[in-house]
Amino acid sequence: MLIQWIMAPDRKGSCLWWPLTISFIIASVFQGAHSQIVLVNETASGYVGTDVVLHCSFNNPQPSVKITQVTWQKSTNGSKQNVAIFNPAMGVSVLPPYKERVIFQNPSISDGTIQISRLQLQDEGAYICEFATFPTGNRENQLNLTVLAKPTNKMEETLRLLVANPRSKEKVVVATCISANGKPPSTITWETKLKGEAEYQEIKNDNGTVTVISRYRLVPTREAHRQSLTCVINYQTERVTRNTTLSVQYEPQVSIEGFDGNWYVKRLEVQLICRADANPPAHSYTWRTANGTLPDSAEVKNNTLFFRGPVTYSISGTYICEATNAIGSQTGQVEVNITEFPFTPTPTGQTYGSDSSMFSATIIGGAVGGAVLVIAVSVILFVLLRKRHHTFKGDYNTKKHVYGNGYSKAGVAQHPPMAQSLQYPEDSDDEKKPGPVGSISYEEEEDDEGIDGRKLSTKYDDESKRPYFTVEEGDRCGYGEDRTLGFQYEPEDLPDSLVPQNDGSFISKKEWYV
Repeated sequence: MLIQWIMAPDRKGSCLWWPLTISFIIASVFQGAHSQIVLVNETASGYVGTDVVLHCSFNNPQPSVKITQVTWQKSTNGSKQNVAIFNPAMGVSVLPPYKERVIFQNPSISDGTIQISRLQLQDEGAYICEFATFPTGNRENQLNLTVLAKPTNKMEETLRLLVANPRSKEKVVVATCISANGKPPSTITWETKLKGEAEYQEIKNDNGTVTVISRYRLVPTREAHRQSLTCVINYQTERVTRNTTLSVQYEPQVSIEGFDGNWYVKRLEVQLICRADANPPAHSYTWRTANGTLPDSAEVKNNTLFFRGPVTYSISGTYICEATNAIGSQTGQVEVNITEFPFTPTPTGQTYGSDSSMFSATIIGGAVGGAVLVIAVSVILFVLLRKRHHTFKGDYNTKKHVYGNGYSKAGVAQHPPMAQSLQYPEDSDDEKKPGPVGSISYEEEEDDEGIDGRKLSTKYDDESKRPYFTVEEGDRCGYGEDRTLGFQYEPEDLPDSLVPQNDGSFISKKEWYV
């Protein structure tokens, strides 16, 4: 027997030599196994009461393989329950509890698609589509069916009467939001400006649905009255809202209007109005003054106190209004002052502009005032320093110098002796003759014109006895630092009122000890 060998790959990709007959048989088996496939949806879902389609088809490229029957089964706790059967020869059969609810959309030996109508929660589970073939046997595939249940949503307002009690901090349920019999369960949130808290509860029902309950609690207050409270229910991709407006009862909050601060003598038609914020509304108002008696001109009508005739000083005082409702009573008061003459208040629209102008004027005025102050201080300092400069407050420009062998303080050597000859400026036309330095002074007298047309006067009877002359006098006479005097003074020649300095000058003891 001649056996032909062929090379064929194994499962790992390696090439092996196989006998031709055996290779043909193996290829035929694998080809048949892989070509006969049952195609289904992996998952399917639908809501309770709706219809759902379960797709199933058979891929059979081999004409020699015959399909004898298509069967749908439900897998429950490891066991299989027949749902619907199609036999090309016998027809269609649907078993309870699916009878009247399951049909084959296009029954054939290659299409086993069915439709389930009016879904029930019990329909959820794993379904198997099976094709019976000859001679290869049965082929099947499985899909999962999920049944959803839309919840019933509602909001319940509390039946309890909400009363604001400032002395109580107890939180009470003001609204309840319910999402019942949902599958999967809903989520509930709250949207509100109220300061409260939410509590949640989930109840699992026997049929697999879940009921979610959320209660909103808060402390009833006057501020909570007429506030909106919104319950938000999220289920799958849907968002449902339920709204309510709270009604909180509270005692009156009283205020008095009418007094504008401009009640003056002889003004007409003035009145006070009692305003009461209350729930339920205030049903009575009582007026009185701090001393208990209303003026004779006062007249009460509901919540208004009228004053007949022109205003007089007698109606000034503290007025009290008491408002009452079913919850309680509260009072409000106002102080009324009477002026002799009226005044015109600044219009409201001009208030801000005026304030801004005043603010700007204040800034400008402050800046100008500061500049003036700086200038004034500068001028005063300049004058004081100038005065000090000329009166010697430590300024040596005004010291008197002895052009000779003058004194210095104790312990300091005396100046060396100066020449005895007197020198004159080179440009002087005067006769060069010795004379006492500083023997002339310039004063405004009527006779004896002197240097530069100014008049001379003798300040000392004997100028030669004058112990010093000033720097200014020396400058006027044309003597510089390089000029020398023809005489010297010994320390004992100086007056007792002068104190010698290191530079040969001296100052008075009064100036020295300043």
